[in-house]
Amino acid sequence: MFPIRDHNPSSGLPWVTLTLIAVNVVVFFATMPLMETPGTAAAFLERYAVVPAISAPLSYVTSQFLHGGLLHLAGNMWFLWLYGDNLEDEMGPLPFLGFYLLSGVVAAIAQTLSAPGSTIPMVGASGAIAGVMGGYLLLFPKARIDILVIFVIFFRIFPIPAWIVLGIWFAIQILSGAAMPADMGGVAYWAHAGGFLGGLVLTLPLWWRRGGTRFWNATQGHPPHPEARYGTRRSPIPKVGRRR
Repeated sequence: MFPIRDHNPSSGLPWVTLTLIAVNVVVFFATMPLMETPGTAAAFLERYAVVPAISAPLSYVTSQFLHGGLLHLAGNMWFLWLYGDNLEDEMGPLPFLGFYLLSGVVAAIAQTLSAPGSTIPMVGASGAIAGVMGGYLLLFPKARIDILVIFVIFFRIFPIPAWIVLGIWFAIQILSGAAMPADMGGVAYWAHAGGFLGGLVLTLPLWWRRGGTRFWNATQGHPPHPEARYGTRRSPIPKVGRRR
């Protein structure tokens, strides 16, 4: 199951979201040569990644722009594009930027608290993006998100409300974090969970200014504008009829 798009168009160009994506991509390719030498990579990560046992405060921001591989980068940037444009639309560019970075810091703190003596570097934008997802859930709980479901050779797109998609995602982070030792390498589940909750809390002032539950009642939990509609095209491949 993979979210491929939502039915929640933004009203303008999300230039902060696009800039964040561009910066992450540029940093990834610019730092690739440093990762080729173990000694250089270790020194670089010790300085710019979050290492709970020794991290400096600045690393809680710089680590958000580092990634462990191309798939790590691509997945994070896709989720940022999917959810970030709408939150930027509601918050405004500069407040959204501050919200994004602060969500990433909260996520890193959550992971640090789960294993304060760990010496495993933590990198990635997923904590900040989890905050964006938490804010999205609060503002648009019933926005439709198209999920691509692949099962062997069967695949199909299903529109599912955001509260189900994001609620399942959050539950997976909690269950996975509880099942995995916090000081073990791999996915930083507690950073995801902490970032998600942090983003939801940081979006509360905006939600209250919109009217709180009155905002939900007025929109029925849907985006406060017409939803995007995606057409389907008939396949050019002719169907072969059965022979009797």
